[in-house]
Amino acid sequence: MANTPHLVVFTGSGISAESGIKTFRASDGLWENHPVEDVATPSAWRRDPERVLDFYNLRREQVRKAKPNAAHKALASLEKEGFKVSIITQNIDDLHERAGSRHVLHLHGEILKARSSVDVRMQYPLPKGGIEIGDLCDKGSQLRPDVVWFGESVPLFPDACDLVAEADFLLVVGTSLAVMPAASLLRHVDDDTPCAVVDPNADELSPAGVLAINASAGEGVPALVNQWKKQGNLLLP
Repeated sequence: MANTPHLVVFTGSGISAESGIKTFRASDGLWENHPVEDVATPSAWRRDPERVLDFYNLRREQVRKAKPNAAHKALASLEKEGFKVSIITQNIDDLHERAGSRHVLHLHGEILKARSSVDVRMQYPLPKGGIEIGDLCDKGSQLRPDVVWFGESVPLFPDACDLVAEADFLLVVGTSLAVMPAASLLRHVDDDTPCAVVDPNADELSPAGVLAINASAGEGVPALVNQWKKQGNLLLP
């Protein structure tokens, strides 16, 4: 599809939750009954790396068992029909890729990869199994999950800002827009770029001027995608 507008999609934990992946709940500070400070911070890694590795090994198996849902599949199908689709996700799973999306930027890393604890550029795919104490990178340092922990910088955030600035339409799915710095992405959208939020609580989450679609990801995204396919463009229904 020549000169097709660029759809940029920003997804959060809400889209993965519909595939059975449990989310971090900021309200109680627990993730799968673990205090976040014990499993998802640099200090937790220094204090008890084995506990951190065990936690992410279990999360990794959960991700492998999960399957893309209707929202993931709808976004991938739009790309297959020739639309230009870029996805920015806060999620560390690979459900967008498994659904067929080819342009996915993981703001917070990817759980199915390990990386060196001394060189962020040294990444290793984890097609099976997990990371254990004694698994070393090529520089001889312990491997850690390739995820961004609380308190760490988000190295791909500038790339995400650039993508959002290029968007002809921004679609936000399944995120509370509360986790920084990702929540500030909307500030990089051109004033005249249409935006929509798909979420059961979209009315409460949507900033002024943003279309609120009060629906789950699995309902709202396919409906919007089907409308765009029929129209052949990204105009709002």
